[in-house]
Amino acid sequence: PSRFDDATNVLTIRRDGQTVASGDLETAAGRAAIERYFAENFQPELKGPPKVLSGRDHSFSDVARKVVSIINLGSVRAIETMLGGAAVHPLRFRANLYVKGWPAWSELDLVGQTLAIGAARLKVVKRIVRCPATNVDPLTAKRDLEIPPTLSRNLGHMDCGIYAEVIEGGDIGVGDAVAAEEPKLV
Repeated sequence: PSRFDDATNVLTIRRDGQTVASGDLETAAGRAAIERYFAENFQPELKGPPKVLSGRDHSFSDVARKVVSIINLGSVRAIETMLGGAAVHPLRFRANLYVKGWPAWSELDLVGQTLAIGAARLKVVKRIVRCPATNVDPLTAKRDLEIPPTLSRNLGHMDCGIYAEVIEGGDIGVGDAVAAEEPKLV
């Protein structure tokens, strides 16, 4: 699979087990190699020459804090019901973590709490207000649903998911339990 190595800033694009492009995104030559790959392989989808920019130390997030986004799959299923049974791919929400087994919307009540996931501890800091990007199917790139307006009509808000700050790092993995910790008495 394709991968980005954070330590070396190298993006390696692979197809059918072969490396088809590679470049250090912190160098002009590395960015040009990746731009060439996209220019040669994504016509006529491109509306002009592709441009790779370095976003070192930049966070592509809706909030200034360095946070992890968490989506409750129970809430995603509830959105499907609100939409009359339309399939809603969880990737529409671009989360860092997806949890299952929670009742729909229960994540919204976790603001201010600390979550234990494996050895990691995360402080829930904010509900996620959904934007129109969730209307785009991640597989086809078509705008085919109206998720924020549907949330607003049915719930009186456009929130789905939570942001959490990592307060204690640690490995987490697929299937790890997520539990709200009891507040420590002082």
